[in-house]
Parts: sequence; C-alpha cells; structure tokens
Amino acid sequence: MNKNSRNFYLYFVIIIGLLLFTVWIGTLRVQGSGYTKGEFEAQLKNGDVAMVNICPNKETPTGSLEITLKSGEEKLLYVTDTTEAESMIREFGLDPTVENVPEESWFLNSVFPVLLVTIVCVFFFVMMNSQNAGGGSGGKMMNFGKSRAKLSIGDNRITLNEVAGLKEEKEELEEIVEFLKEPGKFTRVGARIPKGVLLEGAPGTGKTLLAKAIAGEANVPFFSISGSDFVEMFVGVGASRVRDMFAEAKRHAPCIIFIDEIDAVARRRGTGMGGGHDEREQTLNQLLVEMDGFGINEGIIVMAATNRVDILDPAILRPGRFDRKISVNRPDIGGRKDILNVHAKNKPLAEDVDLEQIAQTTAGFTGADLENLLNEAAINAAMDKRAFIKQEDIKGAFIKVGIGSEKKSRVISEKEKKITAYHEAGHAILFHVLPDVGPVYTVSIIPTGIGAAGYTMPLPEKDEMFSTKSEMKEDIMVSLGGRIAEEIIFNDITTGAYSDIKKATKKARSMVTRYGMSDNIGVINYDNDDDEVFIGRDLAHAKSHSESVSGEIDREVKAIIDECYAKAKEIILSHEKVLHNCAKLLLEKEKIGRAEFESLFDRDYPQPDCAI
Repeated sequence: MNKNSRNFYLYFVIIIGLLLFTVWIGTLRVQGSGYTKGEFEAQLKNGDVAMVNICPNKETPTGSLEITLKSGEEKLLYVTDTTEAESMIREFGLDPTVENVPEESWFLNSVFPVLLVTIVCVFFFVMMNSQNAGGGSGGKMMNFGKSRAKLSIGDNRITLNEVAGLKEEKEELEEIVEFLKEPGKFTRVGARIPKGVLLEGAPGTGKTLLAKAIAGEANVPFFSISGSDFVEMFVGVGASRVRDMFAEAKRHAPCIIFIDEIDAVARRRGTGMGGGHDEREQTLNQLLVEMDGFGINEGIIVMAATNRVDILDPAILRPGRFDRKISVNRPDIGGRKDILNVHAKNKPLAEDVDLEQIAQTTAGFTGADLENLLNEAAINAAMDKRAFIKQEDIKGAFIKVGIGSEKKSRVISEKEKKITAYHEAGHAILFHVLPDVGPVYTVSIIPTGIGAAGYTMPLPEKDEMFSTKSEMKEDIMVSLGGRIAEEIIFNDITTGAYSDIKKATKKARSMVTRYGMSDNIGVINYDNDDDEVFIGRDLAHAKSHSESVSGEIDREVKAIIDECYAKAKEIILSHEKVLHNCAKLLLEKEKIGRAEFESLFDRDYPQPDCAI
C-alpha cells in the first residue's frame, strides 16, 4: 500500500467519524429516560422531590424536567406541555426553575453542514487530483491544457552506435546532431537546419529508437509524446497542449520534440467528419502554427514517426515544417545480422548458433521482429532448463513467431496426415525446382496455431528490392503446388488450399491492375489504393474504370492463374517420384530439413499406395 492510499483511508475514516459524531449529537436528546409521569406525581405527593428544573424545547410547549430527589438521585422526564407541568409542580408547593428556550445553534445548523460538504468535496477533488498525477503535470485534474510530453535529459542515453542496421538513415541524421552541437557552423554560412524530420516506415523498423539516439548523441533535452495524447473530449485541449509543449521546449532549447504516431493528430483535413470545428483539426492547426508560424522556435527540432504518411495533411509535409522525410526501411541481410549481434550480446549462445543463417532466413523481419525472435529463443532455452541458446531454440522461435506454435498433441487422422504430406510436398518441389523462389528450409506436417495443417518454409538466398514478372508467376505456381498435388494423387481436392488460392489470386490481380504486366490491359494502373474507408480520406470513392475493363481484368487474372497452374502441374508430374518419396518421409518423421529434402531427388524409393 503506497502513501497516497494510506492517506486516502485516513481521510475517509476522519470524515466518517465526523458524520457519526453529528448523528450522535442530534440523537442525544431524543433518547428515552425510562422515568414516567406517574412516578413523578407519586414522588411529588410523598414529598420526595427536592428541586425541579424545567427545560423547554424550541418546539414549544414540549420540553423536559430535570428532577432532583431529596435522596440526591437525579431524574429526567420528557413532557408534552411544560406549562401544565409547571402548574402541577406549584400545586405541591415547589417553585421550579425555568430555563430559557434554547436558541438555534448557528454553527451546527448553518456552518457545520456547509463545512462538512466543503470538506467532502475538497477531499474527493484532492484525491482525484493525486491519482491522476502519475502522468506528470498533464495528468492533474485541472491541467487539461498542459503538455503531456515526457522530458528526458541525459538519463538512459542511447547513441547512434547502438543503432544497428540503419546505416544510411543514421548518415542522414548526422547533420541534425552537428547542428545541435554547433549551430554556429551553419548559421555563419546562412544555412537553415530543417525544422522538422519525419521518419516513415513499417512498424518496428526503429523510428523511435533513431529519435532517442539523435537526442542522446547531441546530449540535448528530449521531449517525447504520442499523437493520441493531444486529442481529448474537451474542446481546445489539444491546441492548448501543443502551445504548452512548445513553450516548455523553448525554455530548454536547443532540444528535440518527438511525436510518435503523428498520424493520430495530423490526418488530412476536410473529411467532413466532426464538422469544420473538429477538435482534431484545431489541434493540427495549432501544430502547423507552432512549427512554422509567426513565432520563432530557435533551436527546436521536431521529429515525428508514422507508418501512414499517405494520410497526413499536405500542409504539415511542406518545407518549413517537415523539411526532411527519411524512410526507415526493413533491414537487408547485412542489417539483420548487425541487429542480431546487438540483441545477442547479453544472451549466451551455443557453438551451433549461426547468426548469418538466421539473418538469411528472416527476410522481411524488422528490428523489433528480430529482438522478439531471440527473446522467444531465450524463453525456449529457459523452459528447457538450459543456460545457453541453441540453434534449435531459434528455429523453434522462428516457427512460433512466423507461422504459429506447433500443435504436436493434436490428434489427426491418417487420411488428413497423408493429404497434408502430399500437399506440402507439392509446395516443396516447386520451391526446389523453380529458380527464383529460393530453396526449401523446412517442410512439416505438424499443425500450427494459425490453423494450418502443415507448412513449407523457404530459405531466401538474397534480398530483392523488386520482383520480375517471371518471379511473381513462380510465386503463384508455388502457392498452387499443394492444390495440384492433392488433385494428382487423390483425384480430389480439399479446402486446405484456401489461403494459397487467396494469395495467388491477390498476386495475379496486382500484376494486372497495379504493375501493368498484362499485354491486353496495358501499362495502366487500375488499382484503387483507397478501397478501404480510412479516416483522413474522403469517404466516397468513384470507380476508376468501367465495367467492361473490370471484366477484362478478371479474365486476365484467370488467364495468369490458369497458365501458372498448368506449368506447376507439369513440373510436379515430372517429379512424381519425389512427390511420393517426400510424402512418405514426412509421414515417418513429420518434419524434414533442407538436406533431407534435397537428397530425395537422388533416391529411388518404391512408390507407395496412394489410396485413402
């Protein structure tokens, strides 16, 4: 229990105690005494009463009698009519004393309730304020308009040397570092350093890490904030936070302001959603003014990161705001190896671990993906009660991350196993025979967590920036290989090729509509990038081509699929013996590697019975 929680309970107990005390005071004079009027009259007759004090209430004629007996005992009697009681007492020769009617307590009746309500309100106000204070000054209850940017000065510094796999990106940012260190070098020759740097790239490529490294390299204050932190339900809060953030940055100049996921606040204006006074648009307008308005922001460099640069407002992308746009790409094989070396520094590796092969296998992985890969491998080693990571751990982690966890305990019928074995063997043969799709790394008929009955994993030998028409057709042929093997062997087809067919169709359609690889359609782009409704674009889109063109596109897509299907079927039929041998080996071992698979092309197994 923290200090705030202890104080909360203490204050709560005090307030409850005050309330109970007030109730007790109010009920003190209302409790019965057990002394009756008859007993009082009898004692008067007997002469046992020494003195009577009449205490009238505010609600006259009610009141009470404070009776003192000759024996010294004191009694209390509540009466409905004090005048009648006084007459009765005087009849028995006693002269009672009468007190004044009590005045109303202005404190209890007027001040105390107001004070109590005020205390309760202040108490809850303070507690809510303290609970929300964890997010810094911007989290306090009355500080809606305060910036939520987190300031870092020299703590946990990251330098550019610790950023691997982004050589060109680091080179582009070095001049930013030089300006922050020696601004006079640039101003003497009339140079203006870029006011803003936009880092764009896929998630996990290291955009945020680059920004931190720039601040650490230049040793300047670093303000970090997410784009979603600006937008609130209260009107004008986002714009106020932008103003406050830049005012705070001016006091710490030279410095860096980093806005992560800037697309949350800088989306294209004029969509008609929220009207012309949309809170998001007001925030963006204020950001535009602060970055390049009438104010002077000397020594402030704004860095932002996004993976959706296409939906940003054009006004924020012009020179004078985000002057420089740096594309942070997925690392190539050399970059992946450097990243793996960085993340493997604190991890004990076995001698059989080959980081170069891992880098080769993980084509398309980002820095975050590679870090997660080694982390999963370390978890596998720990679960196996080992103090070091083996190649097998990394291989298992790769399957878990890329395909899904293997479900070895799942019960599968022999019929399904055989179908899966031939299906994956069909994929594997085409991977091996076709020249541009890469050799086979692993073939398995073990079900995975994504619903696949098995998988065939290639081993790309190189990273390529673009694909040729023949390479794309080979990809389609590989996707159709499983379906073709089922048709050849069993003279029947299953639903297992659903994802393969979907992938092949998508690639064929891209060839026709996006890349101009159809002779009949021509070099025309018919692809509609805005098919999906996305906030920041117009909600309605006109179709970019006629119905006749749509029909022609469908015919061209089918022609490509049919051509690839026929060629792939021809290849698999020419290697039918390998198809049988591979399926047989998979049924025996469930998983085979590259060496085992490639050796099948030289073996002479007897062909098994394919009936199911």
